[in-house]
Amino acid sequence: MKSIQCAGAARTVRRFIKSLAITTLMSASVMSVTTQAADYPDKPISVLVGFPPGTSTDSVARIIGERLSKELGQPVIVKNRPGVGGSLALGELARMKPDGYTIALSASGPLGINPHLLKNINYDALKDFAPIGQTSWLPFLLVTNKTKGLDSFPKLLEYARANPDKLTYASIGLGTTSHLLMEMLLDKTGMKMVHVPYTGSSQSQADVIGGNVDMTIDTLVTTLPHVKSGRLNGIAVSTSDRANLDPSIPTLQEQGVPDYNMGAWLGFVAPQGTPAAIIQRLHDEVNRALKDPEIAQRLEALGTQVVMSPSPAVFNDLIVKNYDTWGRLIKQAGIEQK
Repeated sequence: MKSIQCAGAARTVRRFIKSLAITTLMSASVMSVTTQAADYPDKPISVLVGFPPGTSTDSVARIIGERLSKELGQPVIVKNRPGVGGSLALGELARMKPDGYTIALSASGPLGINPHLLKNINYDALKDFAPIGQTSWLPFLLVTNKTKGLDSFPKLLEYARANPDKLTYASIGLGTTSHLLMEMLLDKTGMKMVHVPYTGSSQSQADVIGGNVDMTIDTLVTTLPHVKSGRLNGIAVSTSDRANLDPSIPTLQEQGVPDYNMGAWLGFVAPQGTPAAIIQRLHDEVNRALKDPEIAQRLEALGTQVVMSPSPAVFNDLIVKNYDTWGRLIKQAGIEQK
């Protein structure tokens, strides 16, 4: 009887010791993460950018990075990793240690479009990253040739519906944002047009100006100068609010296109597993920088509109929604992976 009681007591002691060890390890882990977050940052922070120096994404990263460096007390170094439509940088980020010392400023394409288009993507857009916060929108502008008489969206809509596939639209490439935004517009309005893909904005817009193609939708910063010079009609903005660079141009939503609030956006992400306290610290510092009128003015001069995420979770919702929306449009347009 005594041996049974002793054996039971021994098992109880072993369970207690095991439980104590687990609790101690968990407490040590929590304390380690808490200490790490409290000391953050204590060395330089790298910001990966998937586009070359001088692009809008690069410029936004450098403007905000300069302010973050002052507020965080450590150098914030922009590292350009151009390639694969901005996805090369995210592939590198996914393999980095989740400690807050390597983050990325991503455009919407590498997180929402490229995973549906490209076979050589080496990351999961929805699982490999911890969203920090959005920084800006890049509105797109629907522009038409000056000689075709399509100088307003109602005129365009009326003509296109009465003449299916008689109008053409240019994009800067198959599966690009300009292509998919037009596909969304056609889907929501019932218009039918012929797609003419190019390899960049300069070529596509030149052919719209020359009358070889009827219209295109492209970033506001690249199209607006042609509208101001009188070479193109600017007939609709893609976002739900009018663009600060030219508030006189109405939005597509204002002109009867339901739930059309699209464009390209920029935002910071970190590797998945980065401590929540560090994510929140970076989120708060980014938003503090964006609230500075001087920073906002510099960003808007690039053709971007400042947009701040109320929380990392809200930015995550945007990423998921865009991923689903672009995936549906790509499938609907019949665009195959390459």
